[in-house]
Amino acid sequence: MASQCSLSTLFPIQSQLDCALNDATTEQEKEKLVYQYLKKLDAREDLKTNDFQTGLEWLNTEGPLSLNKELAGKVVLLDFFTYCCINCMHILPDLHQLEEEHSIKDGLVIVGVHSAKFSNEKVLDNIRNAVLRYNICHPVVNDSEAHLWHELEVSCWPTLVFLGPRGNLLFSLVGEGHRDRMKLFTDCSLRHYREQNLLKSHLVGMKLYRDTLPPSILSFPAKVSVDNSNKRLAIADTGHHRILVVSSSGQLLNVIGGPESGRKDGDQSEASFNSPQGVAIRGDTVYVADTENHLIRKIDLSEGRVTTLAGTGAQGIDKEGGAIGTQQPISSPWDVTLGSAGSIEENVLWIAMAGTHQIWALFLADGNLPKGSISKAGTCVRWAGSGNEENRNNAYPHKAGFAQPSGLATAPQEPWSCLYVADSESSTIRTLALKDGAVKLLVGGERDPLNLFAFGDVDGKGVDAKLQHPLGVAWAPEQSLLYLADSYNHKIKVVDPKTKHCSTLAGTGEAGDTLGPEFDKSCFNEPGGICVGAGGKILYVADTNNHRIKVLDLGSKIVSLFPISMDCIDAVPTKPLKAIAPTLPKSASRKDMPPVTLSAGQTLTLSLTLSLPEGTKLTDEAPSCWALSSEGNEWLLDGEVMTGDIVDLSKPLCISTKLPAVVKYSDSPPCLSLSVWVYYCVEAGSACMMKAASFSQPLDMSASPREGGVTVVLTHAF
Repeated sequence: MASQCSLSTLFPIQSQLDCALNDATTEQEKEKLVYQYLKKLDAREDLKTNDFQTGLEWLNTEGPLSLNKELAGKVVLLDFFTYCCINCMHILPDLHQLEEEHSIKDGLVIVGVHSAKFSNEKVLDNIRNAVLRYNICHPVVNDSEAHLWHELEVSCWPTLVFLGPRGNLLFSLVGEGHRDRMKLFTDCSLRHYREQNLLKSHLVGMKLYRDTLPPSILSFPAKVSVDNSNKRLAIADTGHHRILVVSSSGQLLNVIGGPESGRKDGDQSEASFNSPQGVAIRGDTVYVADTENHLIRKIDLSEGRVTTLAGTGAQGIDKEGGAIGTQQPISSPWDVTLGSAGSIEENVLWIAMAGTHQIWALFLADGNLPKGSISKAGTCVRWAGSGNEENRNNAYPHKAGFAQPSGLATAPQEPWSCLYVADSESSTIRTLALKDGAVKLLVGGERDPLNLFAFGDVDGKGVDAKLQHPLGVAWAPEQSLLYLADSYNHKIKVVDPKTKHCSTLAGTGEAGDTLGPEFDKSCFNEPGGICVGAGGKILYVADTNNHRIKVLDLGSKIVSLFPISMDCIDAVPTKPLKAIAPTLPKSASRKDMPPVTLSAGQTLTLSLTLSLPEGTKLTDEAPSCWALSSEGNEWLLDGEVMTGDIVDLSKPLCISTKLPAVVKYSDSPPCLSLSVWVYYCVEAGSACMMKAASFSQPLDMSASPREGGVTVVLTHAF
């Protein structure tokens, strides 16, 4: 897209429209102004953009898109974003709403243009994970070197650019908070060009990566919190929109929410969340930063209930606060931790309010902030941060500036007496003094408060140390050490607050999922959360993009997986933890097998032999897997989906299931479906691919008992 024009050409023209729209009082007036503006633009030939460059990497499509081919005759909305940016996240619901209202066939195509801030964000696999995490279902192009960004003279994230059916510039919107204007521009453009017969109804080849994902117990876990007294952990299973409570041995105790997003209080078996990030557990209470609902929630495990403590359910713009709980709008809370404000212990919940770049306080009991008046229980108020996105330290908390604070840890003991803050967009760790609210740098960043690009991967002291978008911090009082998840460097680091020295503890610096098991040979992938357990002897790490919780034994220096048992022993009935089978791609081979006769209570074994093309092998560490399901006859598998990994094709894959002792009759004949997803690569080269196959096995069920089991032999060659 070596453009013939740029936004600097468009802005003077659009500014006249923007002024007129600000003065207009009715929707009819606004629409008329936009139609007049579009007619004026149609007469111009200097707003045409050239096509996308060749060789760019695309996601969610069958191949590269072109303004002259696939996108010709469409209104195209370019969303310039970078996946770390909270403001970019805030407009995703607005884009999703547009996609719900106007399909590709209607003439609208949204294209995300990912122009990275951090070096880690240039990597296609990392962008792919973000696309999955944020449930982005439109095409995304990786503008890794910011060519499109510079050619169109984009200046900040997010920026929206509207193109007409000829690839001509129409409008641009900078920043978030333009939902109404975005809808107005979209509706009017589609209507205007439809009336001129310039819109085309053809589809664009879409291929959503999420449809090829294997099932997993966790999906992008963001944070983990430990209650050492009760030996329990709370895990924010963000991608599944739920909270898991497990024992220190991995036994599943409670599942609250999921697998779909929602916003519902009440019985924990019916409660729902929307991409929860932060969790803090104490006794039978779990506090949750319900990020995309813009709420703070409370789970009472003893009563089995979920309640809302703060937020209205809509994104707030208030940067002062002071209202009671559910009357106070808040914006994208990212982490929570318990603390004390005044003389009462743990009477406040500190909140990393990423959306307004501030630290807030939610009073659980009466108390007061340093040098502040008494706040009643339920009050939710700003403690530190001006609301400007900055790396500004200041003795006065309201004059300090944060940049998307994303992780919190309290160190109430002297001489520390502070709240540690992982300030992600400034790539720093900051301290917030509990006695007076003074904000200081601990490590990372640089001294210029406006430079949010001082990132890297350097061990060192204070400002000489460099981090890249850290998301999590954990305080170990036994050793007086601070541990942090240096997320975009794929490392776990440790800081001695006395000397301000920061050093690498675990991770190679490369994204991966290798268990060393030694610290320096283990790999992580954008770890987002961390907590200290067993009296400072182990670390629990939410290895977000690997969909795992990992355990770092600080004594043996060994990394291991934290096992989570799928058998829930929850005393209060909640939703069972179910593996979710991925969607089969359209290209999957499908085979209908002849019926097999079985009796109630018998064991059925499916013996499947798979063979790969000559000269290929299973891709190491790729998630090849199988899933056994019974859609329409869920009683066959007790409502579950059985899943497992595929690691060895030298012998048949044997999957056994015991059928229920009582036959249930339904409208559809009983049938089991066995699906496989296999990742393999050419041994002599670097080409890798994923293939899938599905076997439909009808069952001729008899109520008469029989001895023994039945084995069905299946084969498939890819």
